[in-house]
Amino acid sequence: MTQIARLALVLVTVVALSSCGSNSTPTMPSASSGNTNGTPITIVSGAQVLTTTAYNPNPLTITAGTTVTWTNQDSTTHTATSDTGVFNGTVGPNQQYSFTFPNKGTFTYHCSLHPNMVASVIVQ
Repeated sequence: MTQIARLALVLVTVVALSSCGSNSTPTMPSASSGNTNGTPITIVSGAQVLTTTAYNPNPLTITAGTTVTWTNQDSTTHTATSDTGVFNGTVGPNQQYSFTFPNKGTFTYHCSLHPNMVASVIVQ
């Protein structure tokens, strides 16, 4: 065998072996900042001077396992920051942040840049 062929064989073997096995890490709630199709929450225009109406709807009621997607329709950056540290996403103008809620409970959150902006997600 030529050296290139041996190297290719070793590489294929390593890839195949690394994909086998049963070791897995527990999954954490997922968060992303890409364009997703979760249950929508809108950060409304002028949100930085609002309180409980800055996020719409508020509250949002969902079932466990649902992904929520915040979309910022304001002209300034905001966050969706859990009051207990469960999630924290920065959402620039015309951008989105998504988080999947795996567990039941009431999750209050705010904008860390404009703390008067408050809301909650109720997971049933």
